[in-house]
Amino acid sequence: MRSRIYVLYFLSLIFGVIVLVKASYIQLVQGEELREKAEKQEMRYFQVEAVRGTIYSADGIPLATSVPLFDIAMDVRHKVVPDSIFLSGVDSLAYCLANTFRDKTKQQYKQILLKARAKERGYVLLQKNVKYDVKRQVERFPIFRLGKNRGGLIADKKYRRELIYGDLGRRTIGFIMEDTKDSVALGIESAFDQDLRGSKGLVLKRRIAGSAWRPVKSDNEIEPKNGCDVITTIDFRMQDVADNALRKELIADSADYGCVILMEVRTGHIKAIINLAKNKQGQYVEGANYAINDRAEPGSTFKLASFLIALEFGGLSLHDKFNTGNGKKVYYRKTVTDAHGGYGVITAQQIFEKSSNVGTSEIVRHCFLKNPEKFTNGLRNLFVHDYELQIKGEQKPFINSPKEKRTWSAESLHQMGYGYETLLTPMHMLILYNAVANNGKMMRPLLVSKIRRAGQTIKVFEPEVINPAICSMSTIDSAHKLLEGVVSNGTAKTLFNTVYQIAGKTGTAKVADADKGYDVPIYKASFVGYFPADNPKYSCIVVVTNPTKGKYYGGAVSAPVFKEIADKVYAMDLEINKRAVKDSLRPVVPFAPAGYQNELTTIYETLNFKVSDRFPAPLLVRSEKKDRVVSFQPFRFSNGYMPDLIGLTARDALYLLEKMGLKVRLSGKGNVIKQSVPAGTKISKGNLVQIQLQT
Repeated sequence: MRSRIYVLYFLSLIFGVIVLVKASYIQLVQGEELREKAEKQEMRYFQVEAVRGTIYSADGIPLATSVPLFDIAMDVRHKVVPDSIFLSGVDSLAYCLANTFRDKTKQQYKQILLKARAKERGYVLLQKNVKYDVKRQVERFPIFRLGKNRGGLIADKKYRRELIYGDLGRRTIGFIMEDTKDSVALGIESAFDQDLRGSKGLVLKRRIAGSAWRPVKSDNEIEPKNGCDVITTIDFRMQDVADNALRKELIADSADYGCVILMEVRTGHIKAIINLAKNKQGQYVEGANYAINDRAEPGSTFKLASFLIALEFGGLSLHDKFNTGNGKKVYYRKTVTDAHGGYGVITAQQIFEKSSNVGTSEIVRHCFLKNPEKFTNGLRNLFVHDYELQIKGEQKPFINSPKEKRTWSAESLHQMGYGYETLLTPMHMLILYNAVANNGKMMRPLLVSKIRRAGQTIKVFEPEVINPAICSMSTIDSAHKLLEGVVSNGTAKTLFNTVYQIAGKTGTAKVADADKGYDVPIYKASFVGYFPADNPKYSCIVVVTNPTKGKYYGGAVSAPVFKEIADKVYAMDLEINKRAVKDSLRPVVPFAPAGYQNELTTIYETLNFKVSDRFPAPLLVRSEKKDRVVSFQPFRFSNGYMPDLIGLTARDALYLLEKMGLKVRLSGKGNVIKQSVPAGTKISKGNLVQIQLQT
């Protein structure tokens, strides 16, 4: 027995010594390392995102901004919220949470809070991504109204990027795709990311129950530095006008997609840029940036370039005559055809005004048959290889040449004259026309004019000249006559008016289908020009791709869009109006897009404008104008489907939607420019519709 006791004693002694040695080793040798590991597990520095700068329009309207959002949580520990407060208010708090967020029942919220309190949890997440106005409501809930220290409310702030006007200019302004591994920015958001993003800060946080982290004070914290603001050249009103005009035409012609660019002639400032494409639901939304990356054969709008080279280097005069015959002529194996038959013997100016393909081919053949490189080199000098746009995605121009062995053929010279065997984007064509409007001075397009930090301008992008003179002044004068003649005597007569003059060129290009080639052609209808022609302030291009309702010529499809944009921009620009208004001119009919028939009739008749097509009942109508006559069309919509509210006053939109049993939330003043539920969407009574007004 005694020997057994000794054995147990010595074993216990040895075990105790081992434990003591191990403890000493851990304390003295591994202690520092283990303490650091423990500290890292409990305390950690986190990066704090800076507030991204705001993108503004030229007229000071926010286009894209960072909106604050909050994750709502609660510290339910007894030491924070005493029983006297928690038990008396938890039922009411659960009711308010359920009634506000509507994702759980009152009982479910109550059970979450009670279970968390039983476990003494310091962080219970209740709702994510709550907007500021809702967060303010939450702060007034039972228990929470006592504040953070006694009410346990935790509101963790973060930011989400939002386009203020939704789809309007979305592709050019850009957006951030947060659901990727690394957030990806597009458009201006991408090009000026370094300026917009600012610099991140650091904050120390301690791990609490539930693997959550809460900030703690530290001397090593770094405050984030908010991003700069980017001031664009875009005028929001003009952007809205261009979007509405293009959208109506795309819907009317059921086209695949289209784009508009509006540029200020002397500065190169882009005042509006619209890209709309039909999605799978048949709605038109901002898709790819067709304005700068849809490279295609431009068709007859390219004839201006051909005439410039022929006038400058080919000895052409506008009075020279050429035989267009019956509108068909074979050059080698290719038949060139005029769209509206032959014109016989006509002058070079008439060839341009009537957009004769045969006549243009004859001019190019006459001037450059012996030296085609002189023609192609001249064209390449008109279109710069790289315009260095301020956003990514620009496609480079392609002009065929005898040096291009794979693409050049005997027919190429004649084809190129009227816009084939070249690949250009709408932006390329507009830059050329803008240079002609600017008396030969080619400007680099600008989308951003300034960078600001805390209201102070830190960088300015001045207007930049690409080419001070694309050709001689005599050639520019001839080009002015050609472009003005298209509107007064040629294919764009519908644009002629006596208030101000438009100069420009229609274009219709037949491009190959991706799968079926030219057997199933796709038409691109375009119009590009400038206004007022006598003292140009703005240039503009409109391109509509694959209209499918029977009309596809540029004069019928794109020219009306150009005119609507030009009319409204002219009316809203005080500078050109002061210079142009004369007593002898007829006033422009004021535009009221929609309203009640009786009220609109009273307004127009008071201003001495004739109203036609009235209806017996006091209907809600849309108005259309031609010259000094206004006509009305009934405001049509189907029961159970969302109507198109764009253009309605706040009062009319509110009355209409509430009559349909819908809930309405309005923001801004003036007419409707955006609706949260797209027109044609099936709706039910009680649905919420958010309406954005003009200002």
